[in-house]
Amino acid sequence: MKNTSLSHQICDHRSCLEVFAMKFTNDVEDANDLVQDTLIKAIRYHALYKQGTNLRGWLYTIMRNTFINDYRKNSRKIALIDTTDDLSPYQLRNSAAGNHAEDKFVMEDIHKALAKLQPEYSGPFLRYFEGYKYHEIAEELNIPIGTVKTRIHVARQVLKEQLKMYKDRVKMN
Repeated sequence: MKNTSLSHQICDHRSCLEVFAMKFTNDVEDANDLVQDTLIKAIRYHALYKQGTNLRGWLYTIMRNTFINDYRKNSRKIALIDTTDDLSPYQLRNSAAGNHAEDKFVMEDIHKALAKLQPEYSGPFLRYFEGYKYHEIAEELNIPIGTVKTRIHVARQVLKEQLKMYKDRVKMN
């Protein structure tokens, strides 16, 4: 099946996806966003679709997984918000003027540590840090997903060792 033909078939299911998205979100705007994300992912990963299988089921699975992942991400954001009336020293510290020169030195040390990493480790690590998923990095670099995970792990360990002087600072924040 040609890419454009599959893309058209995917878009033909938009109305069914809109109904399905409303069951998840109960909001028209959120449903439209969910459908949009689903269509984009389906078109982007069209090569993973097996011809002759249930296209609508495949699209529903993408939508369900997208909704669940977004829900989890938003739940973590909400959990970080503290609605107490009393201000803690931590909250006051964030509103106080900081020492930007110190932050500049920290960033320079981070950049130096990243520069010391070999490219085969820094590339996957930076992609993961930017928010890419393991399978996306593996596809982009044309390497197995296990190799991606290993390289990211090694990069973390090397950076952790090179930046251990900031260990206490991270615990305070």
